[in-house]
Amino acid sequence: MKHRIATADDSPILAEMNYALIHDEEHRNPMTTPQLEERMRGWLTTGEYRAVLFEENNEVVAYALFCETDVEVHLRQLFVARHRRRQGIGRRAMQELFAIWPRNKRWTVSALVTNAPGVAFWRAVGYVDYELTFEIVPHD
Repeated sequence: MKHRIATADDSPILAEMNYALIHDEEHRNPMTTPQLEERMRGWLTTGEYRAVLFEENNEVVAYALFCETDVEVHLRQLFVARHRRRQGIGRRAMQELFAIWPRNKRWTVSALVTNAPGVAFWRAVGYVDYELTFEIVPHD
């Protein structure tokens, strides 16, 4: 598996995969694919976030989106194409990210508590539980 840093020109594919991620994890984000593309393009253009595309046989099979501060690397999104799941791609992608991220910084990721497979994955690749956010959803 090869990886490369994404550019703003990759925003359409990143937006499509981000849209699938939102639906797979049942996130409440209501954005459309064009809105996600615009947001992604902005993040990549300003340097607020960096994205990495993972490819096999000239096919994008996964992506990661993260931001880095002086003390932390926060992984905002990791997505593996639906038809390529359960093949070790997510684990290999994380190994590649761990190899390029600074080891002197805290590495964080968030997951919805309802996304049991995602929570299990993060624990399996070495993340440990730190915080749980509670909410009361507005009522009509």
